[in-house]
Amino acid sequence: MRYRYLRLLAALPLAAVMLYQPAATPLPVHASQYAQMTTMQKRLLSGVGTRALLQGTVDPQEQDTAAPNTYYPTSDDGCPATLGSNIKVNQNCLNLTDPSLQGRGQAQNETAISHDPNNPQHLVATFNDYRRGDGNCYGAFSLDGGKTWTDTTVPMSFTSGHPPAAVSTGTFAAARQYWQAGGDTSVAWDTKGNAYFSCQVFQRGAGTTPNPDLSSAFLVFRSTHNAGGSWNFPGRYVRASAGVTSADAAANPFLDKQYMTVDNHVGSPFQDRVYVSWTEFAANGTAFIYEAFSSDYGETFSAKHLVSGSTPLCANGYGLAVGGCNENQFSQPFTAPDGSLYIAYDNYNNVETISGTDNRNQVLLSKSTDGGVTFSAPVKVAGYYDLPDCATYQGGQDLGRACVPEKASTTNSVFRATNYPSGSVDPRNPSQLVVTIGSYINKYSNETNGCTPTGISAVTGNNLYSGVKDPNGCANKILVSVSSDSGASFTGATTDPRALTTVNQKSAQRKTDQWWQWEAFTKDGRLAVSYYDRQYGTDEVTGFSDFSLSGSRDFVNFGTRRVTTSSSPPPTQFSGQFWGDYTGLTAPDKAYPIWSDTRPLELFLCPGSGTVGHPPAICTGSASNAPRANDQDIF
Repeated sequence: MRYRYLRLLAALPLAAVMLYQPAATPLPVHASQYAQMTTMQKRLLSGVGTRALLQGTVDPQEQDTAAPNTYYPTSDDGCPATLGSNIKVNQNCLNLTDPSLQGRGQAQNETAISHDPNNPQHLVATFNDYRRGDGNCYGAFSLDGGKTWTDTTVPMSFTSGHPPAAVSTGTFAAARQYWQAGGDTSVAWDTKGNAYFSCQVFQRGAGTTPNPDLSSAFLVFRSTHNAGGSWNFPGRYVRASAGVTSADAAANPFLDKQYMTVDNHVGSPFQDRVYVSWTEFAANGTAFIYEAFSSDYGETFSAKHLVSGSTPLCANGYGLAVGGCNENQFSQPFTAPDGSLYIAYDNYNNVETISGTDNRNQVLLSKSTDGGVTFSAPVKVAGYYDLPDCATYQGGQDLGRACVPEKASTTNSVFRATNYPSGSVDPRNPSQLVVTIGSYINKYSNETNGCTPTGISAVTGNNLYSGVKDPNGCANKILVSVSSDSGASFTGATTDPRALTTVNQKSAQRKTDQWWQWEAFTKDGRLAVSYYDRQYGTDEVTGFSDFSLSGSRDFVNFGTRRVTTSSSPPPTQFSGQFWGDYTGLTAPDKAYPIWSDTRPLELFLCPGSGTVGHPPAICTGSASNAPRANDQDIF
């Protein structure tokens, strides 16, 4: 059986920050809910979900002329910074965090962005933010098309302790439910000028805190006619796993990786309906996709509806009693002008992987024509090959996860990564859908040079390939699959990933990695796709990363431009292992890509300062996988 293991034991963590300070403390493992998950569920758990249950040289020609100021305030709004044409979105000033907790007091990652359809100059961006010490849901808004930004904060500290029975699997014991952490943000607007902010919140439970509570919930906040400047309190429950403690967590589902959209098509029969989809890790070993909606501007939400139903495309493997498409993750909902709701997601119990010798997986899409109440049987969007096992090619850190290895003997690039779908509807032709997905095997992976799938790791359960570290060998690409019949069929359904169109078509890109894409259509029908990219300078050898934007009108021919003004070093925060799971993009009249950036330097208290006779002083820090310890900011 093709089990995919996740063993985030954090033994032998990467020594990313080298100051005269203690090493990072290994992340303790919850012995209840996490331990009871199947190996497949652990494999599919998102970065935010994992951290909820577990506690773990650049080309001189590409250098920016000035480092961004992220510590000293220059205005009432905080610490704005620009790197050429790249504009900092989060306006907080950098905290001086102890090296043993690097990242836990300042990092920002996992980006989303959306524009007001009535005023494209109004933008709201959301992201995971660790400035308060633990991760939570923060954002920023712009009233001038992204030229300047102001921080915005949803009131996520506590919510009503008694969620409505329709969204609860239990009841909280007190009038207020306080939340220790949160993340996995997304944002969308309705046609009335209201913005909506989705946030996953959770408790970490015993082993991390004295509080045994392991409850989790999905919340949606609304910014009512003020462009994302403020939000309603408390947030409205979409779904809650309530009253769960460390003792009984194994019998309760863990809610993970929600994503939100709003049907903001004027004239749609479900105009302004808010949709949220997510993965539910149940005690029976399954990971089904569910959805709920609000038809009253986010005030209340419906019961959950099963999205990932049964189809011959899915095999009942892994010894589970419940069949169907039962192992899924990374769902993304999007809508069409006729009111159709589409949800694309990764599926891992596909026939090829369960019964064959191939290690590919598949993207599925489910459609609802009644406003999210019922869904059609899933259809195949495309097959794809996930990124390679990190432990096999980059060392023993973060067992059970894939990453994007550099093409050298070094092991700098160890942040967890995966391939996921992103979809949207062509505004010129509402029956035409485009879905993009990353794939490690593609038309440019150069299997004649030794880049071939070689099965599944018996140790970690992740994908293995030949040629992973070889120059001009393997390379992850962004594939394009198109439906011209409102999602009934896709070009990628019967086309091998080796033959699908990619958005990366320049000769310089063909043997380099691209990953974490997002897509959006402009109002005149141009498809924009943004993604991390290693085609520039020495990125492919050093593990540095850039950000690029590709565009097309025919979904076959793509032009590409570099977005970043210089390359970002491999992340050093969280022992270099966590840089989020996804990025974002919106495109009203032009594209607004948004990403997490590691060019700003991390700052620390200088060794020996802050003692009697030695006033506090600020120093940078060295790192084993990058030139200097670095921060994660949103640009």
